[in-house]
Amino acid sequence: MTALAAPKLTGRKWLECFALYFVLQGVPMYSGVALLIKLINAAEFVDEPFGAVVFVAMMSTFHAMLTSGLGTKLRRFFRHSYEPLFADTTLSFSERITRWLAQPNTALQLLGHALLLSALAIGVLGIR
Repeated sequence: MTALAAPKLTGRKWLECFALYFVLQGVPMYSGVALLIKLINAAEFVDEPFGAVVFVAMMSTFHAMLTSGLGTKLRRFFRHSYEPLFADTTLSFSERITRWLAQPNTALQLLGHALLLSALAIGVLGIR
């Protein structure tokens, strides 16, 4: 049995893949980390003006670049964050999102992010 090589992401398709990882995986994860850092008062950068925004943007960018670039090569290492649908060059941008949302594991992941962000936001707002 022969395995077909996945088409290489170039140009617009890579940018779409990057955007999906950035928005759908990076931002929710690292905004939760920023809220946790604020909650335990562990770093001074979160108290700076736009410090949390810069942190979330930088870490989400790094996450998206790393996952979209190395996810196909190191699938075992990126097994929890790599999503093959995001890199599928045969699908349109909206089809990738639709198919990703149709997976049963996606609903659980999004629900987990929503509950975690809600709990952390309540904790941060309770500090005064």
